[in-house]
Amino acid sequence: MGVKKNKGITVQGMPYEDWKDNEYIESLVEELKANGTNVVVGSFDKLINWGRSNSLWPLTFGTSCCAIEFIALGAARYDMARFGWEVARASPRQADYIMVSGTIVHRMAPVLRRLYDQIAEPKYVIAAGGCAVSGGPFRKSYHVVQGVDQVIPVDVYIPGCPPRPEAMIYGVMQLQRKIKVERFFGGVNRKEKIKKFFEEHPAPEAKENNN
Repeated sequence: MGVKKNKGITVQGMPYEDWKDNEYIESLVEELKANGTNVVVGSFDKLINWGRSNSLWPLTFGTSCCAIEFIALGAARYDMARFGWEVARASPRQADYIMVSGTIVHRMAPVLRRLYDQIAEPKYVIAAGGCAVSGGPFRKSYHVVQGVDQVIPVDVYIPGCPPRPEAMIYGVMQLQRKIKVERFFGGVNRKEKIKKFFEEHPAPEAKENNN
């Protein structure tokens, strides 16, 4: 893409070359730099984003089998506490992101949108598993939302049916990388994109099954 590699973006010491989709992160860095970031604000951004990215609190939210894989992250084998993600909150007002782990039916879509709206900015969404990404095995069915990105904006997609805990760890680490390059003060870029998303996707209404 002709973008200079920014090898300063590191998460948990993982080598830069082992990441996928580096071009997207690099283009995001260039976009943020193009809008102007002075030295002082940039320094505060880096400090605050370091703290934010290493203390991501998920909303307790699971609707089917992918949620079992997410639960495994809290056990001894994967131990997401070492990353600072273990504080799963039961209230959206105390959470930083939603990992949509499972199937979302049309009657559930307005509730998902309401939960997203109740999370304080800045907030993020991870679509975990085939059902959340594109409808999964219920593709083109009458009752399942064909991807949660039709209801709320998604930041990271984790494919799989279900994805393994290692894949979920990688997905949250990708979200960490995204947070590390954002501008906390102002955050104009993100707010404009979210505003455009909601203009194109009005709040869904529950669909009743008359059969």
